[in-house]
Amino acid sequence: MSNELIASTTNLVREAGARLLDRYSPCNRVTTRTELFAALRRNDEAVTDLLRPALLAALPGSGWEEDEHATGPIAGGARWVVDPVGGNLNLVHGMTDWNIGVTLVRDGRPDFTVLYVPLSGEMFTATAGGGAFLNDHRTTVSAKTDLAVALTGTGQARPGHAAPLARRVGAAITAMQQHALYVRASVPVGHQLAQLAAGRMDVHWQFENVRSHIGPVLLVREAGGIVTDLDGKPWDIASSGYVAAAPGVHAAAFEIVGTN
Repeated sequence: MSNELIASTTNLVREAGARLLDRYSPCNRVTTRTELFAALRRNDEAVTDLLRPALLAALPGSGWEEDEHATGPIAGGARWVVDPVGGNLNLVHGMTDWNIGVTLVRDGRPDFTVLYVPLSGEMFTATAGGGAFLNDHRTTVSAKTDLAVALTGTGQARPGHAAPLARRVGAAITAMQQHALYVRASVPVGHQLAQLAAGRMDVHWQFENVRSHIGPVLLVREAGGIVTDLDGKPWDIASSGYVAAAPGVHAAAFEIVGTN
């Protein structure tokens, strides 16, 4: 991964963030289904229309993942996985937890990722084997070793949960509330994983594993976190879910979540 490509990618993401800031207001509201989905689509298009041609041109021969919410393996070669507006619903409703995520994936493995939070100006980046950073300062996961003082969380990877999955999520939240200090159920998922990489949260788990998670998971790994699938094996993009945590609390968190 060249420094030039990293720099051009982060610059493009900042530019995309400026587009969204022009659309954001704490007074944003929608009232109908038609208004809601039109606003979501306009926000996605504002980012994608900028990033897609520019990123493909920056790395000739690379591909583009059409659906960041898809599951399963990613095609080989170099491919861009972009979450145009992580937390788009939050932006549309005037809330502050939303971001832009871009990841370069090579042969199914994340090579470089950037997650940008325009409202705070926080730029999270990581390269495979090169560490994780927040605004050019290296980040490390929490040093906690006691789940009883841990801030944990989960969230919906995409709209809609079938009844069995909804019950599983609810049971895991209930179980975790009996052991952790606090359980946060919120979106976007990438935001929680970035907070974990920065040492602000201690545990994040998912019973879904969509393609847009691949970059934020790299942030956690490069910051020294442990990410396993729900069988305790090393995570990959085809896993059904995962537990991401600081090393000192991963085992305890996995024991709770992995049995639900």
